[in-house]
Amino acid sequence: MLTPIAYGLAIALNLMVVWIGIRFLAQPMAAAAGYGVPAKENGDRAYLTIKGVRDGTYGILGLALLALAGAHAEAWFMLVVALAPVGDTMIVLRNGGTKAVAYGIHAATAAVMLINAALLFAV
Repeated sequence: MLTPIAYGLAIALNLMVVWIGIRFLAQPMAAAAGYGVPAKENGDRAYLTIKGVRDGTYGILGLALLALAGAHAEAWFMLVVALAPVGDTMIVLRNGGTKAVAYGIHAATAAVMLINAALLFAV
């Protein structure tokens, strides 16, 4: 029973990260607003593109690890990559974003990733 939950949650998390990456590439301004720190209209969109590429790559790498290396490798990946939403939490808080977005989206994502890592280590 634990294996399908651990794998299912890992797949869902990785697909969500791929989706976020695609959104930052396709709709960077809307994605930045959803992130919690709206981008300036005349700002440098290159940084939004970087975020899109980073997130898309993380999601694809996570799916590849799960499929090709298994639960243990994916667990380590989730453990390490949970640092990204922790950093995102700090970025939102330090740049005028709301606590609701910082904690409700980014910190919660980090917590779910850590729970998923624990589940994958247990499989």
